[in-house]
Parts: sequence; structure tokens; C-alpha cells
Amino acid sequence: MLAVVLGAAAGGGFPQWNSNATSCRRARSGDPAARPRTQASAAVSADGDRWFLLNASPDLKQQIESTPALLPREGKRSSPIAGVVLTGGDVDAIAGLLVLRERQPLVIYSTQRIKSVLDANPIFGVLADDIVERRTVPLGRRVALNGAGGVASGLEIELFPVPGKVPLYLEADDAPPITEGEETVGALVTDGEARLYFVPGCARMTPALERRLDGADVLLFDGTLWTDDEMIRAGIGAKTGRRMGHMSVSGPDGTMAAFANLAIGRKILIHINNSNPVLLDDSPERKAATAAGWEVAYDGMEIRP
Repeated sequence: MLAVVLGAAAGGGFPQWNSNATSCRRARSGDPAARPRTQASAAVSADGDRWFLLNASPDLKQQIESTPALLPREGKRSSPIAGVVLTGGDVDAIAGLLVLRERQPLVIYSTQRIKSVLDANPIFGVLADDIVERRTVPLGRRVALNGAGGVASGLEIELFPVPGKVPLYLEADDAPPITEGEETVGALVTDGEARLYFVPGCARMTPALERRLDGADVLLFDGTLWTDDEMIRAGIGAKTGRRMGHMSVSGPDGTMAAFANLAIGRKILIHINNSNPVLLDDSPERKAATAAGWEVAYDGMEIRP
């Protein structure tokens, strides 16, 4: 199995288009320690021929053009992209589906809840249902990851619930801010041997999640914020990271502490907000994350579990 990080940043990317923060200015200036990143997504393949996207970010066209393995190879029109696996309904996970509207056969895999979000929004009708199949994956059930027409890929997926929030555009005033169901899920991808987990959003660690992830070969995990109140202290937001559905990387309840005693082959932070100093190669936060055994994802990062 082969995986490629298409985008490593959280919503808005790095640098974010309207951010004048020091880190974003460094990225725009070409500072090698502040590598630009597009919005979070990855691609997986068993054979290097048929590929499946893990989320479809708004930057998908740029990501495809920057990834030789995803470029057309034959005929007037073609694509090695056989399908998309969605782990939520946030804009930065589904907006890139609109890039795939050129009548190219593929399959979209999601929970029933996220499928209903797509079905209810007429703009996604540009993905004609006679060309693009929308396939529901029950939580906790491993299914074959097949392309259009049932073409086998050699991969299987399993979607599982993680604590998270409903997409911002679906939040109701009386709804609990954090839930655990079909709105936010993680994805296991396996070729029958290696196990890769993709969890770009998670509000807290739970015993069930800890048991599931222990022993993984590769984990791509929510690295949105370094501290829970990071955006509040920076004056760029009014919510904590946890209220937005994201654990902080640091702190006693953070990601580094939660995974300190788990046996995971490679631990990689993804979906990293532009305010998180771990993005900077020369920051103390990067040094601390590296010392704790974590890697920081970057666009084009290749992973062989």
C-alpha cells in the first residue's frame, strides 16, 4: 500500500489567504522553514494504478496537478482516481468534489449522514448519479474499496465514530457542540496487511478510540492547534479548539499525551491550522513534537506502511 499526503493544512491552507500573521508572511516570502501547505487530504493505492482520495479539499485541482500519480494517463480523458472516502461534511472535506464533476466515473464512500448532506444540496447534482455512485458505509463494518463498476482495488476501508462536531453550516443552537456518531468519523484503510488510519478531526481521546488505534502501522491524526485556546489568544477566533471539534497537540489532554503509550509505527500530524507553530521547522513546538515521536505532514509526503 502507498499513501500520499495531498494537503496537510486545516481550512484556509497555509498561508491562509486573509492572514497577515508572521508565520503566513514567512510562508509567502519563500522561507524554507515555513513550507506552504494546501488543505487536508490524502490519497491511497494498493498498486499505484487506482487511487482513492481521503477527503476532497477545496484545493483538489492544485493537488492533482502537483501529484504525478493522479494525472490522466490514457485517451482524451481519464483519471486514476477511482473514488473518494469522506470522513465528514465540513467544507474543507467535501468542496473538492465539485472539481470532479467532469463526468468521470468514480465512487464516493461516506456514512449515511454525510451522504444525506450531499443529497440535500443540489449543487452536488453536478456529480451526475449515472456516472458517480454514492455508496454508504455502515460504521464499524469493513468493506471493499471498489471503483466504478465494482472494479476491485485490493483495499478495504472501515469507518468508525470519533468525537467531533457537525459541520458549521449545519449547527443548531440547541444541539450539543460535540457528538459521536456519523458526522465525524475516522477511516481505516488496509490491504490485508498494513493498517493506515486517517483521523483529521477529533475532539478528544476515548478508551474505544485508544484501543482501536493501538498497533496501527501509520496514523494521520488531527494536528489542528497546538493549544486549546490558541486562536482566542491570537485574537483570530472566539472558540476553543475542542469546541471546534479538535484536540490540541500539547497539554495533559492533548494528542502527544494521549498517544504517549500507544504502539504506533508512524504518527503524523495532519489538518494543521496556520496558527499552529508546529508548521514551522525551526519552532520549539516542532522540536517538542518530533521529540515525542510525531512527524508533521507536508504536501507530497509519501508513506509506505
